[in-house]
Amino acid sequence: MRINAILFGATGMIGQGVLIEALEHPQVASVLSISRRSCGVQHTKLTEIIHDDFLDYAAIKDQLSGFDACFFCLGVSSAGISPETYYAITHDYAVAAADVLSRLNPDMVFCFISGAGTDDQEKSRMRWARVKGKAENSLKSFPFKGLFLMRPAYVQHRKGVRPSFMFYRIFAPVYPLLRFLFPKTVTNTEEVGRAMINAVLFGAEKQTLENRDIIELAKKT
Repeated sequence: MRINAILFGATGMIGQGVLIEALEHPQVASVLSISRRSCGVQHTKLTEIIHDDFLDYAAIKDQLSGFDACFFCLGVSSAGISPETYYAITHDYAVAAADVLSRLNPDMVFCFISGAGTDDQEKSRMRWARVKGKAENSLKSFPFKGLFLMRPAYVQHRKGVRPSFMFYRIFAPVYPLLRFLFPKTVTNTEEVGRAMINAVLFGAEKQTLENRDIIELAKKT
């Protein structure tokens, strides 16, 4: 199988990692990145669409068919932004993308970056956990060939990925120790990227993949 993938969030830390793995993987034929600004990467497999409105894809709809996979890595921390903005970015953007892509690509596998601690019962005291749970539940209503909800915990940047926050740089020297002490809760951008690709190639036993499941799925060949 040769994968033609759409990637959202290529300028974020996890998205950068997924892009690197996709461009390096022999079974990924092409990647279409949709973002508000260029990711700054030049590669024969990569095409970029600079797009501002993640709720409306009418202007680029004719470029969104013929794909096997979507790697949805677009996201933001809930700290420092309004509840309405966080909901729009976390839930509405994902749902809008899923809506148009499921209609144009009925055989698509959609992989969504959620997070450890997400509450799909939508009852958590933590707003971010409820909103991510709502996003997961909403995505389940679309008729994709496959849907995988990835819930990484602590993700360390690898292979030149630019970290989203300074604390990732601070903890980078002790990453091997963290991985040794907390093997089920610590992963890296390389493993997340490989797990997403493997979810498309091989599927997975679970729809919701916690951190340990991501690590195991990344090992498949």
